[in-house]
Amino acid sequence: MRWRNRVAFACVAALLLTLPAPGPAREADMPLQMEVETGEEGGGVPLVALTFDDGPRAATTGPLLDGLALREVPATFFLVGNRVPGNEELVRRMVREGHQVGVHTYEHAILAGLSRRDFDLQVGKTRAVLTQVLGEGDFWLRPPYGIADDGVARWAESPLVLWSVDPEDWKDQDVDRIVAAVVEHVEDGDIILMHDIYHTSVEAALRVVDTLLNRGYCFVTVEQLMEQRQVEPEDGAVCRRCPPPAKN
Repeated sequence: MRWRNRVAFACVAALLLTLPAPGPAREADMPLQMEVETGEEGGGVPLVALTFDDGPRAATTGPLLDGLALREVPATFFLVGNRVPGNEELVRRMVREGHQVGVHTYEHAILAGLSRRDFDLQVGKTRAVLTQVLGEGDFWLRPPYGIADDGVARWAESPLVLWSVDPEDWKDQDVDRIVAAVVEHVEDGDIILMHDIYHTSVEAALRVVDTLLNRGYCFVTVEQLMEQRQVEPEDGAVCRRCPPPAKN
């Protein structure tokens, strides 16, 4: 199955899938663009962004991509730079299949308190690795543990993507608990944090996807979520969730 041959994402509501026009040789690595029909007065499809940290890891990220592809669901992956070598094709696959790729530092380091030089060794170096694999792109930053300071905000050169739903899937690797921690608390506009380095997280994530699709949710990348909710990406600005517009 090739993702670009699909006619729609698996959402209950009607979606429009716009294929990229023919272009340069790297066109196959460009993410698909999706427009969501939001309906009148800010109503319509409830949106949620599923995000994964700490990968790529072939043994778990590969099966996760398989499961997301079967469900036609995009996600956002914040990658650790030193885990990209040897997994380049996995990273290219992410982008080919419509996922967003971002930065989670080079060594999963806490960024707060670093000098500009050390910050660049963690963030700039990871962006350089991703650029070498994928070509030029906007690789948004998720600081490890969600810890940032003024320096991180000044030097980020992208939004700081945090989260609003955290099932702590690393804690006990209990699939049932992880699923419940998401589906019992998620709301329209949430950003879900998970990790694609545990087999239990892969299983839990796909169960979350199935449950929320059945409830009428549509999955989008963080970038698509901000676009649909008309939130302008700003360098250094924190994004935790993008709720729907308030009704008058």
